[in-house]
Amino acid sequence: MKVCIGGTFDNLHKGHKKLISKAIEAAGKNGKLFIGLADGKLIKFKKDVKPFEERKKILENFLSKKNIANFEIKHIKDKYGPTLTQDFDAIVVSSETRPNAEEINIKREKLGKKPLKIFVIPFVLSDDGIPISSSRIRNKEIDENGQVLTRD
Repeated sequence: MKVCIGGTFDNLHKGHKKLISKAIEAAGKNGKLFIGLADGKLIKFKKDVKPFEERKKILENFLSKKNIANFEIKHIKDKYGPTLTQDFDAIVVSSETRPNAEEINIKREKLGKKPLKIFVIPFVLSDDGIPISSSRIRNKEIDENGQVLTRD
């Protein structure tokens, strides 16, 4: 199965890892994973996001540790990436981005393409019950595992 995911993947955290792991599981042993890595206008308004190449290298290292070899990481500059032009079987999203996947399927059907199977991963919560996010990590509220950081 050819599975796609997309995102900024800044401060690769427990939630990102769960999303990627689900995509790997959905792709199966002989499948392929496509990761659309946000760049350009998709990250323009986000503060202090690591450069594309640094985020790509972190993803490659994570996938290497999981012994995943059949993957591709490419720039995406809009919320659709190549989902409207390439053949994929499934997309893995968070509950926050599920509407984007549903919109992709509507557009794919209008283009005569088969809809993608949508796998939705619920938010991964930090110790304080609030979703883990890269912005919370940048703000030093939590670490990548969702542990609340104490403030002096």
